[in-house]
Order: sequence, then C-alpha cells, then structure tokens
Amino acid sequence: MTKTAAEARYTGNLREMLKVYLVMGSPNCGGRDPAAVLQAAIEGGVTLFQFREKGPGALQGQERTELGNRLLGVCRQAGIPFIVNDDLRLAEELEADGIHVGQEDLAQWDREGLRQRFKGRILGISAHDPAEAREAVRCGADYLGAGPMYATATKPDARAVQGPGMIAAMRAGGISLPLVGIGGITPEGAASVLAAGADGVAVISAISGADDPREAARRFSRPFRR
Repeated sequence: MTKTAAEARYTGNLREMLKVYLVMGSPNCGGRDPAAVLQAAIEGGVTLFQFREKGPGALQGQERTELGNRLLGVCRQAGIPFIVNDDLRLAEELEADGIHVGQEDLAQWDREGLRQRFKGRILGISAHDPAEAREAVRCGADYLGAGPMYATATKPDARAVQGPGMIAAMRAGGISLPLVGIGGITPEGAASVLAAGADGVAVISAISGADDPREAARRFSRPFRR
C-alpha cells in the first residue's frame, strides 16, 4: 500500500486516528467473538485498531491469520486503520495498514530497514522514556505508544509504571510525533494522559473485557466530542 492510498482510504490525520485506539486479540474478549467485540467498540467510538494475538490461549498459525482477516474486514468496512502488533510477516500477509513494534522486538531487526520495509504504511513504536522516544523518531516512527501509564494486568512483563508525567517529559524534550498513552487507562484516568500531551489513549481490557464494549468505547470517546 502506498502512502497516498492509505491517506485516501481514511479521513483525517494520524492524530485524529489515535484518539481511541483499541488493542485486542481473542484472549482479551472473555470467550466472546472478537469480531463482534470489535464491531461494538467501533460503534462506540474506537478510531484505530491493533491486532495483538498474545497471551494464554492465543491462536497460532492459520487460525491466527484467519482471525486477523476477519478483524481486518471489520476495520475495512468501518473505515478505520488496522495495525498488526510486532509480527512483520503477518502484517505483510494481511496487507495491514501498519505495524506496531515494541522495544524488545525492535532490537531484533535492522532499525533503519524497518521503515523502508513498511514504506507507505503506519509505523508505531513503543517508548518508555525520552531516550527511547528519540530513538523511535530516528527509526522513522509515525507515532509512539508511551507507557505503562498505570498498573496493568494485561501484560505481565510490562515495564514499571511511568505515569502521565513521562508523556509530559517526552513533549518537553522535543518529541512532537503523534503519541498515545497505554497501560491501565480507565475513562477517568484518560484525562490526565491527554492533559500531559497525548493525542489519544490505547486501551485493551477496559474495552475488550467490558460487559458492554460499545458503551466502554463511548466513555473513552467523550473527551473528543464537540
């Protein structure tokens, strides 16, 4: 996909797309159909989706690819970007709109080559401090995922809680890329993340694990309504 094609498919800029960013795979849906959860969340206000099929019970191989295709279809119909977490081959196979890479995975690849490989697609990189944020910029990131903002049980190997102050530190250090906070964010906690300089919030269980994903997404989208 060329950059022109990606821009033509979606209205608005990347900062707009990042407002309510759902990160999800089948293990996060409490046994429900992930496609139905995603559809409801989009109806509630989710603006971008990342397919992250990790954790106990995660699908593998062809089953994972088939689920990715189903969720891609939901995003295509709704007109929101579809991002794949970490797996470059899967992102290419699905013709995803982008890839999100964590620091641990970033270390495995040619950092300069990663931007070239995904030229014309969205490249997101996780950052946990200003130094990592600057390196992500050097690698050609289109946006940063900063966190963890608060304590989270979704990622047992998560780094130490940084809090919204880390986003403020990144902004004060000259990081101007679009940026989302992630990690344990609730609708009530989102305000502090946005006030610190984030363009949006990335959420996993607070939406995918909610009894009503549509209403949960709607609560996260309220600060952006005019």
